[in-house]
Amino acid sequence: MVAMTVATVTVTENKNRKTKKQKNKTMKTKTFFGWRRENGRVGIRNHVAILPVDDISNAVCETVAARIAGTLALPHSYGRLQFGEDLELHFRTIIGAGANPNIAAAVVVGIEPGWTARVAEGIAKTGKPVAAFSIEQKGDIQTAADAARKAKEFVHFATALPREECEAGELWISCKCGESDTTTGLASCPAVGDMYDKLLPLGCTGVFGETSELTGAEHLCRARAANEKAGDAFMRMFSAYQSEVIEAHKTSDLSESQPTRGNIEGGLTTIEEKALGNLQKIGRRSRYIGALAPAETPNKGAGLYFMDTSSAAAECITLMAAAGFVAHAFPTGQGNVVGNPIAPVVKLTANPRTARTMAEHIDVDVSGVLRREMTISEAGDALIEMILQTANGRLTAAEALRHNEFVMTKLYRSA
Repeated sequence: MVAMTVATVTVTENKNRKTKKQKNKTMKTKTFFGWRRENGRVGIRNHVAILPVDDISNAVCETVAARIAGTLALPHSYGRLQFGEDLELHFRTIIGAGANPNIAAAVVVGIEPGWTARVAEGIAKTGKPVAAFSIEQKGDIQTAADAARKAKEFVHFATALPREECEAGELWISCKCGESDTTTGLASCPAVGDMYDKLLPLGCTGVFGETSELTGAEHLCRARAANEKAGDAFMRMFSAYQSEVIEAHKTSDLSESQPTRGNIEGGLTTIEEKALGNLQKIGRRSRYIGALAPAETPNKGAGLYFMDTSSAAAECITLMAAAGFVAHAFPTGQGNVVGNPIAPVVKLTANPRTARTMAEHIDVDVSGVLRREMTISEAGDALIEMILQTANGRLTAAEALRHNEFVMTKLYRSA
């Protein structure tokens, strides 16, 4: 946790300007030590992923990961008899997970060779080592043995890779909030926004999402687009979600979903209140330059993006990691415990009760903002410092507690 107290002083306008210039200069020199991948992207973790194409390949992947130190299995529940856009999203997520810069090399396992090869070929486009194994005509035991031998080879490759000094602006940082309450909109979400306001001008790439949680503030979100094209793309995604998901399937209302019971206990009585707090995560000056489909990698260069995602924490973070984001900022009010196996989740809270009762889950305590002991700018600086520590190897609270929620998004029923 980070705790800070600030003395109140009176300074001249010139001194304020000088201090601001010094801070900007310091921010530009922020660096960390990461792994530069073959495609130029920088990772802050160095995993060898054992990646199942489908649900029935989980057992082989988990067997390999249990036998070979330094590997990471990513079991999930889908991948059979999916079709259309649902199948495309599945491939985009699996390929994106293996392509993430936090993955040094990947072993792909599937039941049949066609889809397995498709995933491996997609990952191989990054230039990183990847190998594919299919279970048909071999069985689990032979496939696990073959995959384990290759995984061991990849572990030696990955653990010999040196770190190099990288600029803070090379980070790709995603965000979403969870178990929101009144403190998130007042302090922890604005702290994330302040982080983006400071890092995006340095070349950082960011993303926010949670489509349904922008309900009631969609006009404000549209106004934060960098151009009309980006704003229109967001509105198309928002409107489609409302009509195809919310209106098509709701009963009398969205009680116990938006807002959740935890949100209500924390003082948020409407989705509009929740949305206004949620939008604080993109800061005061930042404007998003594009709108992404779920798990879509940004293609317009550095900057802030919106992604069309579920508001479910594990699903949302999985989609953002699949898009290439290497770290995740997660403000929580009532206390959410989610993690991700690929992208470290840095949790911050402004709720003093949560900071006290769920301290083992919190990386940055910004409750001082509510006590007027910390400014939003200082909270943002504390978050940046923790993200850089994480990039340099510090395990987040979620990592230390082994929260590895890798949850695929499924759009509709299987064939």
